[in-house]
Amino acid sequence: MSLDLTGKRCLVTGGSRGSGRAIVLALAARGARVVTCYREDQEAAADLERELKAFGADHRVVRADVRRPEDAAMLAGTCRELFGGLDVLVNSAGVDGHAPLEALEPDEWHRVLDTNLTALHLVTRAALPLFGANATIINIGASAAERGLAFKSHYTASKAAVTGWTRSLAKELGPRGIRVNIIAPGIVASGADGPPPQVIERIKSATALGRLGAPGDIADAVLFLASDHSAYISGATLTVDGGI
Repeated sequence: MSLDLTGKRCLVTGGSRGSGRAIVLALAARGARVVTCYREDQEAAADLERELKAFGADHRVVRADVRRPEDAAMLAGTCRELFGGLDVLVNSAGVDGHAPLEALEPDEWHRVLDTNLTALHLVTRAALPLFGANATIINIGASAAERGLAFKSHYTASKAAVTGWTRSLAKELGPRGIRVNIIAPGIVASGADGPPPQVIERIKSATALGRLGAPGDIADAVLFLASDHSAYISGATLTVDGGI
C-alpha cells in the first residue's frame, strides 16, 4: 500500500516535539508540503527546520499559541500565502495535566481545556475556508478518554470532548467532502520527560504488545488517514495504544 502524499498541503499544530514532530517529518518525507507551529521551544523549532530542509523548501515552522484566535488566523494566513489552500489539518498540539480534584484550580483547568479542545475549534475554524473537496482533518485524542484516569479529570475530559466535537464536525463537513477523524494514542515514549522506570514497566505490562508507543506509531496512523486509502472513513476513532 503506497502512502505517497506528493503535493498534499498540510498544517500540523504542535509540530516541534514528540509525536507532532514525527508527524511533520513523516508527511514531508512522503512529499507533502507542511506548515507547523511551536509555542515556546525555539531550539526544538530550529532543529526541526534544519531537518525539514532535507525534504525541500516548501515547509514553514512558525511561532504560534493556538489558544489565541489571532494566532490561529495567522497560521491559516500562512497556509493561504504559501499553498493557496489546504488538504490536511492535523490538530496535534496538546498538554497533559495531573491534579486531584480538590487541587484542580481554574487556571489549570483552562490551561488543559484551552490547549486540548478550544485550540482545535480555533484552528479548524480559521482553516475551514482553505479546504477543498477530499480534505481531511485529523485530531489527536487519547485512548484514556474511554477509560478515565485518576487525578487527570481535566485531561480526560478535554480528550473525551474531542470525540464529540469530531463526530459532530464529520457530519457537518461530510457534504463538502471533508473527512474528520481522531487518532487516540496510549502512552507514548517521551524520553527524559516521561514517567519513572517503575511506572513505565507497569504501563508496558498493561499493554497487549508489551511496550510503550513511539512517536512514529502515531505518525504512521496519520499517514494512513491523510492518504486516499482512508477515503471512506470519517467520524472514526483510530486507537493506537498497543492494546491497553
